[in-house]
Amino acid sequence: MVLLFILLPLFEMVSQPSWNDLRETIADEEVRSAIFLSLTCSASAAAISFIFGTPMAYLLARTDFTGKKVVESMIDLPIMIPHPVIGIAILSLSGRNHWLGQFFQDIGIQLLGTKTGIITVLTFVALPFYINTAKAGFQAVPCRLEQVARSLGAGQSATFFRITVPLTWRHMITGFIMSMARAISEFGAVVIVAYHPMIAPVLMYERFTAYGLKYSQPVAVWLILICLVLFLLLRVVSSPIGKKN
Repeated sequence: MVLLFILLPLFEMVSQPSWNDLRETIADEEVRSAIFLSLTCSASAAAISFIFGTPMAYLLARTDFTGKKVVESMIDLPIMIPHPVIGIAILSLSGRNHWLGQFFQDIGIQLLGTKTGIITVLTFVALPFYINTAKAGFQAVPCRLEQVARSLGAGQSATFFRITVPLTWRHMITGFIMSMARAISEFGAVVIVAYHPMIAPVLMYERFTAYGLKYSQPVAVWLILICLVLFLLLRVVSSPIGKKN
């Protein structure tokens, strides 16, 4: 019943457009541009999450401090709050009437209607997925291994890169793919901050409102296929390479 609930709507979505419709859709320069923009922006958001989320994940996995539960709850906020609220919040920060928005404009950073704005929004929604996955990986590494390396003269950085990362890389890659897959599907926050340039979900919405299902379904099918490939990659990466005897 669970699989039927998940697969039946998706099967109807994928099966209705003809192969000719799918070929015509992917041949459309606007569609290819939107899909490429979705992929590049979501990959950029995942990379930013990797760079800045890894130290945070390690800190949360290895230290206890006052207010840790509050910090963890704040990191999970983008998962829980409605995403149009995220778009409105980011838009309010980037406006001329806010000191941060004025600072951005003074140094030439524009969020409204730009690729930078899209990446900012996607990073906001993707970051919790990377941090939580990487944190679970760091927690799975016994602290005694790091302590032994430190007792043998290895510095903190050397211990992290030579001991912790090799034992956690699978979780880190899984978190990267999870955050990218989450970012590529975002719509509610992006449409407020940057309707143009169009990513794939925004283009699909525009074609649905303007032309109906016939022209929006093929775009949705291509987006579903891309997400399917990402999650298949996630399962392959997160699976053990081989079984131990």
